[in-house]
Amino acid sequence: MRILLTGSTGFIGHTVAAALTRAGHTVHGGVSPRRKDLTPRQVPMDFAHDTTAATWLPRLAGIDAVVNTVGVLRDSPGRPIDAIHHHTPAALFEACAQAGVQRIVHVSALGIDSNDTPYARTKRAADAHLQSLQARGAMRPAILRPSVVFGKGGDSSALFMNLARLPVALLPGPMLTARIQPVSVHDLAAAITTLLGPAMTTEGIIECVGPEALPLSGFVASLRQQQGYRPAHVLRLPDTITRLSARLGDAVPASPWCTETLAMLGSDNTGDPAPFAQLLGRSPVHYSQLVATAWR
Repeated sequence: MRILLTGSTGFIGHTVAAALTRAGHTVHGGVSPRRKDLTPRQVPMDFAHDTTAATWLPRLAGIDAVVNTVGVLRDSPGRPIDAIHHHTPAALFEACAQAGVQRIVHVSALGIDSNDTPYARTKRAADAHLQSLQARGAMRPAILRPSVVFGKGGDSSALFMNLARLPVALLPGPMLTARIQPVSVHDLAAAITTLLGPAMTTEGIIECVGPEALPLSGFVASLRQQQGYRPAHVLRLPDTITRLSARLGDAVPASPWCTETLAMLGSDNTGDPAPFAQLLGRSPVHYSQLVATAWR
């Protein structure tokens, strides 16, 4: 198929593009409009401003399916979270309905129903818009909600790997208690490829999680063990300093540690692994094997 892939140069999108190409699809990848060296199959798009269906309709000519992988962790003047997570995807979905592109695979996030951060709120809004189009029979979407996605090139993955190398780890309290179900970025890409192939008729929300949950601090400890280090000495960062460090992270746009991350750690990020395993046709990669299989 001819597939329009948004966020094709991002952490998840780059891996998805490679998987779809290997499967024989033609990928038309969305890239920044500021990029100069465009290839014939790269499509300039601006998720901060492309908030009308009319903007998207010309890009859908000849397209059979759309995969949306665009996302940001926090709001900023250059990347407004309401536009990037909600208004622009909604415009894209409306354009797909008008153009007759029925197959949409949308990467959302796990845990957003029980969280009221701007990240969760805007992700929920896009999901709800897509579900409303599904209810009208306008399209057949698959909405993927992954837990923490791990792999080479991910900002949070790099943070976890750096923490795992420390012999003494001073971790925020929520990292000691919040439970996650890490998923390999390659497994997520494989699921998307399957949804555009053998599982083309699969619709609705699919939780994308690894086979076992554990505290975030336990995941960091596992990453340390996978790199051949002895167990670290773990200390709890006082809550006051935790909040201060998160606010300091807000001042560093590229930092995955910020007040938004701290707020999201207030609830578990886990789900039932069975539907994801069924979609893959195998068990997802266990967190204890992620360094060997996804950190490459």
